[in-house]
Amino acid sequence: MADLTTEFLGIKSPNPFWLASAPPTDKEYNVRRAFEAGWGGVVWKTLGSEGPPVVNVNGPRYGAIFGADRRLLGLNNIELITDRSLEINLEEITRVKKDYPDRAVIVSIMVPCEEQAWKDILPKVEATGADGIELNFGCPHGMAERGMGSAVGQVPEYIQMVTEWCKKYYSKPVIVKLTPNITDVRFPARAAKAGGGDAVSLINTINSIVSVDLDQMAPEPTVGGKGTHGGYCGPAVKPIAMNMVAEIARCPQTHGLPISAIGGVTTWKDAAEFMALGAGNVQVCTAAMTYGFGVVKEMISGLSTWMDEKGYTSTQDFIGMAVPNVTDWQYLDLNYVAKAKISQEDCIKCGRCFAACEDTSHQAIEMSADRVFTVKDDECVACNLCVSVCPIEGCITMEEVPAGQIDERTGLVVSDEYANWTTHPNNPSSTAAE
Repeated sequence: MADLTTEFLGIKSPNPFWLASAPPTDKEYNVRRAFEAGWGGVVWKTLGSEGPPVVNVNGPRYGAIFGADRRLLGLNNIELITDRSLEINLEEITRVKKDYPDRAVIVSIMVPCEEQAWKDILPKVEATGADGIELNFGCPHGMAERGMGSAVGQVPEYIQMVTEWCKKYYSKPVIVKLTPNITDVRFPARAAKAGGGDAVSLINTINSIVSVDLDQMAPEPTVGGKGTHGGYCGPAVKPIAMNMVAEIARCPQTHGLPISAIGGVTTWKDAAEFMALGAGNVQVCTAAMTYGFGVVKEMISGLSTWMDEKGYTSTQDFIGMAVPNVTDWQYLDLNYVAKAKISQEDCIKCGRCFAACEDTSHQAIEMSADRVFTVKDDECVACNLCVSVCPIEGCITMEEVPAGQIDERTGLVVSDEYANWTTHPNNPSSTAAE
């Protein structure tokens, strides 16, 4: 069977599934339950300094976006870092790591952007025996207004500076958690590397307002008649997270920098996709908050089964395999031609493909009097819209036009002779034709 044992920055865990720094990792009770359920590691909920206490709201802290049947697609939270004392958290971390030496225990930290504040807290964290730290440069609400969290993560110079302090006063691995609330995530990643960071984790939550209470006329969650922006997470943010992970993985300046991926991991497949894009492991929050800690069992069994089917014996066999195939648009093969095909055996005659294509796309699907839907190859540009709106998986597929056939829409002969059509003399737009 596939071996899911993962080594990330020299930190071993029985599987690549870690719980992210969030409410599920706020205390010893939760973490012990998580480890008993099978999680490979945890990132302890963010610790603060011994200064003024953190006070969370005693009203709603979460807002949500739902799909069909109230399936949770996105979660917005306005909760702050831990409101439990630093001393209690450190004592609990020490006990947990001692009792679970084979699990990864990372401590998330957020203190003021002052060297002394980091110098004070780091030796105390190191004394717990935890495997490493994660610098919370991503939280977009509450703490950012105090000059921490994403307020630091949006300034590469600050990221490099604080990372350098941590490497100076802490001897174990330093993971830098990046904010997605920035134009180009490669710049903070480069800063983390320049500061000596051992790895980056991303993405933290996205600045958001998920809904408005139209009776109170206030953002939700609503506390005393008012609301605020919060951090957005869950399945809905996965595409954004995957793009940012891939950008860092393929960037020449950060290529090879270890990545812990976060953002909408709900199934084993989500994890495998992130890892194929270069992540060494994944962190999970919303899935655990939605389904409980037991969801990791399905992730473990699913990933193991898939790896067995593919012949992968360890996660290292496929980590980063998709990175070489992530490219810029200009390098896509413009000679590649595909057409939509509709399986009449699977079609339920709902007409969604026809409506979408006829009204908003290329009028490439024809409907007969008895509601049989067929593709007009001469109009089809293989945009994939019909595949996306069809409610029956596999009913509509995109099939490559074999070499030697003619694309009736363009008149292009798809053959070896025309393999480089963009520069072929018969192409009126090519330089050779000129």
